[in-house]
Amino acid sequence: MAKMMRAGWAGLALLAATLSYATDSAAPDSPFSTGKVQDGGTKTAVCTGCHGPNGNSSNPEWPRLAGQSAVYIAEQLHLFKSQVRANPVMMPMASSLSDQDINDVAVYYEAQTPQGLEADAKNWQAGETLYKRGDKARNIPACAACHGPGGRGNLAAGYPALRAQQAVYVVKQLNDYASGARYSGAKNPAAPDRNGAMMLTIAKRLTPDEMTAVASYVQGLR
Repeated sequence: MAKMMRAGWAGLALLAATLSYATDSAAPDSPFSTGKVQDGGTKTAVCTGCHGPNGNSSNPEWPRLAGQSAVYIAEQLHLFKSQVRANPVMMPMASSLSDQDINDVAVYYEAQTPQGLEADAKNWQAGETLYKRGDKARNIPACAACHGPGGRGNLAAGYPALRAQQAVYVVKQLNDYASGARYSGAKNPAAPDRNGAMMLTIAKRLTPDEMTAVASYVQGLR
């Protein structure tokens, strides 16, 4: 039975990875097709104020982008640009980016090294259990099935890396998935991106304490 459950979660991950997301234009090419790390380093100067040097944000409200999947970053920037994912700061920022700019920025951040943060000693162990094992009784898959045992994600498939991510930011995104606010832009389609659809379901099954615990755990991952 355990093997069957693991196969089920793996199948879920594989299915989500193959789905295309609906926007008002076709999905862009892989950022690796034309992206240049050196050019991205120059273009991200304006991003430093929020996302920190080399993508290591010190503000818990803003995500760390260092080591993040280039595929994921590019996808999210296109969603901001197309007014699918709503954010008052990122939507106007992304609107001025060309496809080449997005590819350069995406591959630059993936090439950076995330700096470690500490997990909250009060709840990281509960977060570890949920991250590694999930909860079969409530049909919650292990986070590791998609985001990897070390929180490095699946860079090719676009599953985001979570290691060393700001816990406050992770909780905010889980709540936004659960409420539907994550993709609430003016041009929001039924299936905003190929991997986010499952999170719209899974986040609703998490309690506030579980969100906080798993967010604390991933913040402490190296």
